[in-house]
Amino acid sequence: MSTRNGPAPVSVDSLDRLLGEVSGRGMTTVVTALADDAFAGRRVGGAGGAAARAWLGRHLAGLGAAVTVDPFPVRSVPEVYAAPRVVVHGGGDRSLTFGRQVALHPASADLPLTRRGRLAPVGSGDPAGAWLVVPAGMSLFDAYGLADGAAGLLIDRPVDPDGWQYTMLAGPEPGPLPILCLDPDTHGAVLATATAGGGDLSATAPIRRRDVPAANLHARFRAGTRREVLLTAHVDGVGDLPGLRQPAAADNASGVAVVCAAARLLAAALPEGVGLSVALLDGEEVGARGSAHHATRLVAAGHTPVVINVDGVGVRHGAASVEAGGPAHALLAALDRAGRHTGVPLKAGSVASDNRRYAAAGLAAVGIGAGMAGYHSPADTPDRVDPATLTAIARLVIATVWLIAHDDTFGDTP
Repeated sequence: MSTRNGPAPVSVDSLDRLLGEVSGRGMTTVVTALADDAFAGRRVGGAGGAAARAWLGRHLAGLGAAVTVDPFPVRSVPEVYAAPRVVVHGGGDRSLTFGRQVALHPASADLPLTRRGRLAPVGSGDPAGAWLVVPAGMSLFDAYGLADGAAGLLIDRPVDPDGWQYTMLAGPEPGPLPILCLDPDTHGAVLATATAGGGDLSATAPIRRRDVPAANLHARFRAGTRREVLLTAHVDGVGDLPGLRQPAAADNASGVAVVCAAARLLAAALPEGVGLSVALLDGEEVGARGSAHHATRLVAAGHTPVVINVDGVGVRHGAASVEAGGPAHALLAALDRAGRHTGVPLKAGSVASDNRRYAAAGLAAVGIGAGMAGYHSPADTPDRVDPATLTAIARLVIATVWLIAHDDTFGDTP
């Protein structure tokens, strides 16, 4: 039982020495390596993802971990297999730039060959053969109901501050029509043309769904007899697109670098009886499939580790975001103490990542995020990952695990 005043104080001199060993430069090296062209954005089921997993396996083994790979299948992953060709006709032909002015919606039907049709606002007469411009705010469900026989749908989607469309792999199954996402300026211009009753559009929408192999990478640094800590981060990205490099540096090479660095330092510093493992997860970008697979296996085997997941720690603007789930009260208390000790302010926020799958399985889990530039776009490059942020989050993770390991009352019922 814990005391009424909480856990007994412990000396933090050894913790401070450990925190002093955290190297932002070393983590930046890992981020840069994972964002390299050879790994092609680390898309689930792709050769680049498999190559990154092999590289990380060697890296973790070099840190002294026992490394295993746990494969699992993933169904129906959207794949843009060629750059779409989109031309607006009328008043001079104008080609739209893939990745900036136009992208493919993950619910789009496959359209490998060019289809030309008149431009028309959705709901403005006979839709047959027309590329229908969907007004901002209208759902796809409502648009489908007004699009019988249409050539396809053109929807509005914001771009990021760098002017890029973002790539999504998770989402609904394919619908009955090709769907092109236009940046707001292009959408507004095309809607004005359609409303005026002029102009055609010709386009392809080369997107298909594939069932692919995936795999989680597990690394056990030390076995535990009284407590287990699991550090997790997803290694997959949304992958390169035809003609577009998407390095996936902040999302989530940054998280991978942090948990690897934290595990390296903690492995030799934790007391007897405290186990430490790392899971580098696949398939997060298609609905956290890797963590769902892993959480199910842990529970079936009767394992109940404390889970700390790190995702998107490229840049920190003030407080780090924390989302807790499962029986995480004691874990949150340790994280709060660690934040105060390391000088990293914390705030409750959405961390929509693998931590949710572990929490849903009944495990104590927290997700830690900070921020990132170039979300799911070519702008997510290593130079935009801040070494000071990597250092701060790694120190936060290390302090949390150290406090858990040295608190004999951790997890006791008050």
